[in-house]
Amino acid sequence: MTPTATASPAQAAPADGAALPVATPAATRRAALRLIRVDGWAFALILLLNALAAGAGLAGPWLLGRIVDTVRGGGGVRTIDRLALILLVCALGQLLLTRYARYAGHRFGERTVARVRERFTDRTLALPAATVERAGSGDLTTRGTADIASVAWTLRDAVPEVFLASVQLLFLLGAVAFVSPLLGLCGLGLLGGLPAVRWYLRRAHPAYLAEGAATSALAELLAATAAGARTVEALGLQERRRTAGEAAIARCRGTRTRTLFLRSVLLPTVDVASLLPVVAVLLVGGVLLGRGAVSLGAVVSATLYLRQLSAPVESILFRLEQLQSSGAAFARVEGLGRTPGTTPAAPRVPRPSPEPGPSTVPAVPAAPAVPADDRIDVTAVHYAYGHGHDDVLRGVDLTVRPGERLAVVGPSGAGKSTLGRLLAGIDAPRSGSVTVGGAPVAALDPEVLRRQIVLVTQEHHVFLGTVRDNLRLAAPGAGDAALHAALAAVGADWAGELPDGLDTVLGAGGRRLDGAQSQQLALARVVLADPHTVILDEATALLDPRTARHTERALAAVLRGRTVIAIAHRLHTAHDADRVAVMEGGRLAELGSHEELVAAGGAYAALWHSWHGRGPSAPSAPEAGSGSGRP
Repeated sequence: MTPTATASPAQAAPADGAALPVATPAATRRAALRLIRVDGWAFALILLLNALAAGAGLAGPWLLGRIVDTVRGGGGVRTIDRLALILLVCALGQLLLTRYARYAGHRFGERTVARVRERFTDRTLALPAATVERAGSGDLTTRGTADIASVAWTLRDAVPEVFLASVQLLFLLGAVAFVSPLLGLCGLGLLGGLPAVRWYLRRAHPAYLAEGAATSALAELLAATAAGARTVEALGLQERRRTAGEAAIARCRGTRTRTLFLRSVLLPTVDVASLLPVVAVLLVGGVLLGRGAVSLGAVVSATLYLRQLSAPVESILFRLEQLQSSGAAFARVEGLGRTPGTTPAAPRVPRPSPEPGPSTVPAVPAAPAVPADDRIDVTAVHYAYGHGHDDVLRGVDLTVRPGERLAVVGPSGAGKSTLGRLLAGIDAPRSGSVTVGGAPVAALDPEVLRRQIVLVTQEHHVFLGTVRDNLRLAAPGAGDAALHAALAAVGADWAGELPDGLDTVLGAGGRRLDGAQSQQLALARVVLADPHTVILDEATALLDPRTARHTERALAAVLRGRTVIAIAHRLHTAHDADRVAVMEGGRLAELGSHEELVAAGGAYAALWHSWHGRGPSAPSAPEAGSGSGRP
């Protein structure tokens, strides 16, 4: 069973295969601040511990300068020992405070990234199916794996280190100014690296976004090629796919070379700039010492302080590159909430005053549409896959009465499956309307829509878990008797031969079902979901003709009284239907019963005769129930 998703016309997914959205820098910052506010006390503790650790580290150079001045002034050993002991205590205190600051930072990072993952999962499940199809699964997969891993690493390691380094940098500069204001001016030599930093920051964010997009495109290409390997081989497309893969790899290499170039300019420049204060304090301090303006201990302390600047500066710069990379990754993760048609994920952690994120819809949503009955109306529908493309459906008008069995037939490319997607609410029409009980199908809440309409396609998926788990996706409260009945209804006789029955584990490491069995499992979920309308888009195409006929008859018995719209390539399905809709070139060419359309001698009659291998003048008497025919 394929769950349907909503996307109103105003909220349609990006067209033309556009990638999923990326949050703006301002929206990314707001999202990061919200995450910090959720765990504000832990964040404040991190700042406090880092400040104390940096403060404890300031004592060493100052005490060493005092020791130098004491020795030069002829002070006693006891004084020197006392200063050395204080220096040792301060170093130990700095070690402990730094350790606990990192510990608190790691705990904060793990809790925060858990919230990021939960929010990403909620948003992913709320995505319209059409959006994922157009963007490609590679982009979504990359955001959920590599991008979140980058954010996690940053929150766990980089952020605590940058906090500590930033506090140390400020305290060291303040300590030099305290020792000697004149020597403190030498710290301004660090400003020599600012032009390189500004040059880097202006270019880094878009460069890392481009790198992430190229990585997603490569992942999508590789996944599609691997999934369709047999088709590629059968159609002789190996060279074309290889060329496309090499082009994608070249784009990835180009974007990564770009970010490498940015780093190669930034890091050496700032390394040199971090040495300028040390050189300046030695030159200026020597002059001032010769004039008696400062003591030797002050020069030693200032030199050590400024020499220590290199460690936090290097740490900040090293992490700055990673912060830019993870910032771009977080923008891609957060951008998922900006996808049109998604319902904002509710925060899992209570807040005193929750605020809607930049990617949410208005705080007071419109009242959800409620169908008045089960009647489905398609009125003047036009639809195209993306802007600038020709319409796939052109002015389709159709009414499906409650309890009716409607077959939709036509040649390949006629728009049958597209019509089924619109009826199921996966896509919304470009113009016109598709309603159920007077309510736009695409505007229905997903929970309401799943109770109204279910679409079953040739695509199927077996989830990792037991047979019972796979079936209860459609009906969580169903008992074993109902599960067995659903399997029996779709002719899944193989289920009774499983070694552990409903407890048999399916998927990797368990029992692997073939395509036909997987399709029957999906059909059993339809039976359990019990919607009033079922759309079967060649849902039995993977079954052999005899099994397909048996399954269709079983489903017909189970779904009696419900609306069934069957998009079929085996025309016996159309023969059994109440009415047949014939699609040609995106238009509804004919509509009527099987007997009426065969007698009319139009497009359906040509399909029927061709399917039975007869000429147009051959008798048109149907072979109902024969189950024999050309697929």
